[in-house]
Amino acid sequence: MKVNEVMTRNVCVANPRMSIAEAARMMADCDSGALPVGEDDRLVGMITDRDIAIRAVARRLSADTAVREVMSHELLYCYDDEDIVEIAQNMSEQQIRRLPVVNRDKRLVGIVSFGDVALYSHADHAGEAIAGISRPGGRHDQVAVH
Repeated sequence: MKVNEVMTRNVCVANPRMSIAEAARMMADCDSGALPVGEDDRLVGMITDRDIAIRAVARRLSADTAVREVMSHELLYCYDDEDIVEIAQNMSEQQIRRLPVVNRDKRLVGIVSFGDVALYSHADHAGEAIAGISRPGGRHDQVAVH
């Protein structure tokens, strides 16, 4: 099964110029702890509730701080035509729960969560992946792999 068969297509996308307060409200409205950040129809980063807490609130930055200041600039993503078993393994290795999905032109087309993958992945693969994602001591930023 391919990523485009299980991903969420209607994705809330933050703008790097919006404030972290606006991004947090968008997360609340979308019921999501992470937002892809897009500019000029391109994926430029990712911001999570953890980014806001650790990179902004803990450093006492203003709620008006731009998303660009606290988002992850280097990020992981997957292609919409990749196999979900491979994506589950990648998510496990990188200890991440969500991936922006791009097409081969690198345009954002959706987002896939571990839950999406687990629903459609073979039980053995899903169990291995969740064990990898849940192991302690992982990297908390996203780092480019493509």
